[in-house]
Amino acid sequence: MPELPEVETVRLGLAPALVGARFSRVILRRPNLRFAFPERFAERLEGRTVTELARRAKYLVAGLDSRESLIMHLGMSGRFDVALPDGRNLSPGDFYLDGALGNAKHDHVVLAMSNGSTVTYNDVRRFGFMDLVATEDLGASRHFAGMGIEPLSDALTPQAVARLFRGRITPLKAALLDQRLIAGLGNIYVCEALHRAGLHPQAPAGSLAKPDGTPTRQAKRLTKVIVEVLTEAVAAGGSTLRDYVHTDGGAGAFQHAFRVYDRVGHACGAKGCTGTIERIVQSGRSTFFCATCQVKSTK
Repeated sequence: MPELPEVETVRLGLAPALVGARFSRVILRRPNLRFAFPERFAERLEGRTVTELARRAKYLVAGLDSRESLIMHLGMSGRFDVALPDGRNLSPGDFYLDGALGNAKHDHVVLAMSNGSTVTYNDVRRFGFMDLVATEDLGASRHFAGMGIEPLSDALTPQAVARLFRGRITPLKAALLDQRLIAGLGNIYVCEALHRAGLHPQAPAGSLAKPDGTPTRQAKRLTKVIVEVLTEAVAAGGSTLRDYVHTDGGAGAFQHAFRVYDRVGHACGAKGCTGTIERIVQSGRSTFFCATCQVKSTK
């Protein structure tokens, strides 16, 4: 599933086609994706102007002049193709490299825009979805209610991390993946951030807070590297794995900068470390780390 950097890459690719344009025509080629489309979905979009295109965690949110917001989620294999009126294709496109991705039979939604652009949503597995919610109710909607802080916002501070994790005995990696605490972090980038911070994925999350509730030195380090990893990944256009490509049809490049993810048996790249990358399973998901330089102590 695309993680935050991939969704942000898609947002950047979609913005030129959507922001400031009206939906001239909306074509639905099936009644549902993961869920049924909202009632009168096409009718509620047609004639409306997109005032902004934002991202919340792993969701895209298009604000409309009707005071509704179009929420879009890519699911496992969703992708957008963007055809501009000058013939260029800016599809945030093909982070997904296998299967029938890109096959027109999986084009489920077509958005014809007033600026001449055509945005097509393609989804082989149909785990993505689209919804319409009153903009003023976004925070309380079923999609965002109870969602944690944004990792690429001013809300992510060492103090916030200490406050959120204080007293928690759950493993650090599981806490970082908990969308109720920090929203948008996924398996790839949590593995990478923990390695850069020198933290063991099984360390108790609560150990990032001192007894008085202030952040430990490693909490400060982790906060910094989370932002670094995500920012670098966005700049690289995300990571292209088995299932992900971006809107210009090209692949993301951050997978070439992986230090631990999917690198079992490779030498650890941390300065001065002689360890090798290992894999364990946590909550049914693969965790990649170096047992030599990623320590459980966070003091």
